[in-house]
Amino acid sequence: MSTEVKVPTLGESVTEATIGEWLKKPGEAVALDEPIASLETDKVAVEVPSPVAGVMGQQLAAVGDTVNVGATIATVEAGGAAAAPTPAAAPPAPAAKAEAAAPAPAATAAPAGEGVDTVTTMSPAVRRLVLEHGVDPTKIQGSGKDGRLTKEDVLAAASAAPAAAPAPAAATPAPVASGTPGRHEERVKMTRMRQTIAKRLKAAQDTAAMLTTFNDVDMSAVMATRDKYRESFEKKHGVRLGFMSFFTKAVALAAHDIPAVNARIDGDEIVYHDYLDVSVAVSAPNGLVVPVVRNADSLSFADIEKAIADLGKRAKEGTLTMDDMTGGTFTISNGGVFGGLMSTPIINPPQSAVLGLHRIEDRPVVRNGEIVIRPMMYLAMSYDHRLIDGREAVTFLKTIKEAIEDPTRLLIDL
Repeated sequence: MSTEVKVPTLGESVTEATIGEWLKKPGEAVALDEPIASLETDKVAVEVPSPVAGVMGQQLAAVGDTVNVGATIATVEAGGAAAAPTPAAAPPAPAAKAEAAAPAPAATAAPAGEGVDTVTTMSPAVRRLVLEHGVDPTKIQGSGKDGRLTKEDVLAAASAAPAAAPAPAAATPAPVASGTPGRHEERVKMTRMRQTIAKRLKAAQDTAAMLTTFNDVDMSAVMATRDKYRESFEKKHGVRLGFMSFFTKAVALAAHDIPAVNARIDGDEIVYHDYLDVSVAVSAPNGLVVPVVRNADSLSFADIEKAIADLGKRAKEGTLTMDDMTGGTFTISNGGVFGGLMSTPIINPPQSAVLGLHRIEDRPVVRNGEIVIRPMMYLAMSYDHRLIDGREAVTFLKTIKEAIEDPTRLLIDL
């Protein structure tokens, strides 16, 4: 008996998605609620679980196809008997042999049970990295959902095993035969998420009267506070004390005095919010995403750190939901984690402002008439000049600077 696998509800106003990859092949055993496909929406990747236990049947859509909510994309042949052959001694041999035929360079290592599962669930991007770096995917411990390999896993394995680097050169003679070495092109269709990011960012530039103002901040006080309370904070709350909680609280403090920064334009009206939902830009396997920390203005330092850690973890695993991505009244983007010194961040519509954080580096500054070395960070705030005046933007950023340089202000609301 066949059971249809349909595209699940993807969230409010989302009516279609793209087949990102098939996680199960026809004929493979599947368990109840085991992911069999990954869908890409405008904001997140969504896994489609199997409605029954049995054997994967027909795939009715190909990778890259656009499918509507409720559409049938595959079938699963239900029944315990069909799934039973997997652990049996005789049938696995041809199955393992068929799997081993796919990645030719690793054919001798393919019969291991775990290795076959790891290889078959690799995304196209991860598979390309495996081939480029010549690493054995069966020997890498995946950090993704259900143990799947991520780009970071492959890159870490490649950098951790320099001795193995010469081997791939001998194992990759095929591309040499194509002609001119070192010059090739590859066309890869943009993911649905990347297309949406491109459209939204371009729309922000076309719609908003965008301007960026800068300031720098001495991080000495915050760094000293972290060093002093790092261990006791983590012991009590089970999460590390990072910089993001300080900046989130500083934004909440400044937005209280400059409410336009936390507002948005809707037609010919200005919508003010008496709450602060902070969109935190985090890096995910499929691109940059901005999940939301709700009611950040009323959260404690520990609650903010826990929320950000949870969102970052789920972004890496690809398990963020549409609700996690919806809303947001202000965005904080920390390019400093990648080493960025300065940037002009783009507004996340329909929001009116975004704060960009950057790397901390020792620089000479003047204090009390003397040149001293301090850990300094550049701050950048891009804002919609239709709603926020320059005076308001500068005052907002100056308030954040003062709060970070004197964290006591965060406690006494000054």
